[in-house]
Amino acid sequence: MKVLLAAGGTAGHINPAIAIADAIKAHQPDAEILFAGTPNGMEAKLVPKAGYAFRPIKVRGFQRKLTPQNIIKNIEAVKCLVTSNFVADKILKDFQPDLVIGTGGYASGPVVQKAAKRGIKTAIHEQNAYPGITNKMLSKQVDLVMLAVEEAKKMFPQNAKIVVTGNPIRSSILKKSKEEARRELGMDDELCILSFGGSLGAVKVNEIAADLIQWHYKKGNVNHIHACGRLGKDLFPQMLKERGVDLTGCPRIDVREYIHDMDTCLAAADLVVCRAGAITLSELEATGKASILIPSPHVAENHQYHNAMVLQNHNAAIVIEEKNYSKQKLIATVNSLYTDRKRLLTLSENAKSLAILDTAQRIYTALMNIL
Repeated sequence: MKVLLAAGGTAGHINPAIAIADAIKAHQPDAEILFAGTPNGMEAKLVPKAGYAFRPIKVRGFQRKLTPQNIIKNIEAVKCLVTSNFVADKILKDFQPDLVIGTGGYASGPVVQKAAKRGIKTAIHEQNAYPGITNKMLSKQVDLVMLAVEEAKKMFPQNAKIVVTGNPIRSSILKKSKEEARRELGMDDELCILSFGGSLGAVKVNEIAADLIQWHYKKGNVNHIHACGRLGKDLFPQMLKERGVDLTGCPRIDVREYIHDMDTCLAAADLVVCRAGAITLSELEATGKASILIPSPHVAENHQYHNAMVLQNHNAAIVIEEKNYSKQKLIATVNSLYTDRKRLLTLSENAKSLAILDTAQRIYTALMNIL
């Protein structure tokens, strides 16, 4: 069997595609798998690193705000649109896939669309509660739409063949117990907060983490792991300084640029403060973690807000929008969770109840059904 996967843009699109490829390989080791994506995107590095062949296809998105700079970008996008159709056609002719799967991002558009027109079996996977433009467009043409959450169904055509599969997540996330993780980190049984804003770091999440540390660091009764990100490496210490925080002699507080052992830190945590990316939320659900979610307002279609509200509507998380942020309310919220462990446990259990832990099998079964 030959499978072509098209994905691009962010790790949130690429990692699910790699997980789907891994699921297929687990069942059919002799399957031939090829990825198509943009030559300068993260996929050009992540896919070969995962051990899969990669074919570049140059695609750019259109800018909605018409500034002189964006008009130039849109002219380039039109050129890419013309050439991407030709390149997509060539990839399909050369590889002759039995199945083509798109997981979002501009790169998946021309590849999946061309495959559908050629009569090749096609599928898409949507990671978010509010689908992206590319997947909404493709849903009218493909044989199968796979969704991460039930709430996304209403955004797709009624006649689409839809299966809720969940999001593929790292298996290592599920392997470690809280007790084991805390032993590794040298941590006791006090409340543990884990906060992060992505590999680059998010200014607002760093600000919130600094406010929380200012609240608890002198009391010495909270364990706190915070990843400030590459852009916060210099900014975060300044934020702490502005709040009069000196972490000398505070062994419970662990500030890092990046979390390389996320499986351990997530297992150890009682409360997670983070953005609302689709894969992050799936991992919070799988591990049953209470969370305070700060959706990024700078993403397409404001999809992180919709992702976060799925959890809040199930009493599985607390959502704070950046525009509504209040230091006093945040500290009051965290303090109430510190004192009311029953509520913290309820959030955790409700998050766990949303988890789909057999995603890989669901995806493989759904794909085999359309073949």
